[in-house]
Amino acid sequence: MVTLKDYTGLQPAWCPGCGNFGILRALNKALVELNIEPYQLLLVSGIGQAGKLPHYTRGNIFNSLHGRPVPPAIGARIANPELTVIAISGDGDAYGEGGNHFIHAARGNHNITYLVHNNQVYGLTKGQASPTSDAGFITKTTPYGAITPVNPVAMAIISGASFVSRSFAGDIEHLSSVIKQGITHRGFALIDILQPCVTFNHQNTFQWYRERVYALEKEDGYDPANKQAALEKAQEWGQKIPIGIIYRQDLPVYEDQLPALSQGPLVNQKIDPGRAERLFAEFL
Repeated sequence: MVTLKDYTGLQPAWCPGCGNFGILRALNKALVELNIEPYQLLLVSGIGQAGKLPHYTRGNIFNSLHGRPVPPAIGARIANPELTVIAISGDGDAYGEGGNHFIHAARGNHNITYLVHNNQVYGLTKGQASPTSDAGFITKTTPYGAITPVNPVAMAIISGASFVSRSFAGDIEHLSSVIKQGITHRGFALIDILQPCVTFNHQNTFQWYRERVYALEKEDGYDPANKQAALEKAQEWGQKIPIGIIYRQDLPVYEDQLPALSQGPLVNQKIDPGRAERLFAEFL
């Protein structure tokens, strides 16, 4: 039986009060409730404060380049579909440096879960504007105000992701529930997590979010399978911010379409060096 003790990692080095602590607790809670053993888990991270999370829990870890956690996560999942694969990024890592990978992973509906710590600022590099900084947000790199932000939720829906959600690091129960649903969903699952940065973002604070977020689960009649309704919810920002499962559909999963996996996971298949030799011979 898996317990929280099984997911005790290194002591976090985040700032006191950082929203990342809530994400770490919610993730560990979800993994325990799903009875996933650390050896069954692969955490793939990019660069940033979010990218440190795998070291503060337990499991197999792959630290990637800035903006590049999605490609190795996809590769690992294809090679061994028996693994639970979770990619972890900050908003800059996911929607800035890794924006192209994010779009095409959603388009392919690859069977991974993507946790994005969205604090609307670059925290590791000391407070520059990120792709999701609110318009007019003043930082060292935007002294006259940030430009219009990207909308990752709408972008994921339009790009073809089959599970698009948002939660809040200040509500661990809600976040843990959304993470569980994202992990068990077959297909690309985006979980955009509103994660206050107490050091460099004094605008989008815990209080600011608590006054605005509302759970879609409590809204009568909302259907996450309705793509048009989901896109309308994706546009809500400011005085009201929806959290929960914004869009969910059962769509074809990329790895199900690969003939090479018809005989089981690649990791369990016998290696035939002669196949490589025959392939090389075609180019002679």
